[in-house]
Amino acid sequence: QVQLVESGGYLVQPGGSLRLSCSTSGFTLDDYAIAWFRQAPGKEREGVSCINSHGDSTYYADSVKGRFTISRDNAKNTVYLEMSSLKSEDTAVYYCAAQRPSGLLYFRWWQRNNYQYWGQGTQVTVSS
Repeated sequence: QVQLVESGGYLVQPGGSLRLSCSTSGFTLDDYAIAWFRQAPGKEREGVSCINSHGDSTYYADSVKGRFTISRDNAKNTVYLEMSSLKSEDTAVYYCAAQRPSGLLYFRWWQRNNYQYWGQGTQVTVSS
């Protein structure tokens, strides 16, 4: 049974930092690309970042470049999203998603319908 479980969401002040974790089970993480998405109230779910199955290529939305870092530890079956210089507009539910990659996935990594497996999400709130 495939499972992705996000954790690490919290209430943090603007300018602060958080690390989100996506713990996976039920599949071989090494074979899958992992992406982080987020959804703010009243908004579409948007792609935040993606890491390829080998962990040597990463992709970011323009809104988070230079502030967020995605990484993976396949031995621990976990993918991370390090977030710094947080802004109020980063407030959202953050989801991780997994997909066995085809050659085209990375050209459209930000599209949610490209991912087969999803977690339940973790809330990140940036507020003073």
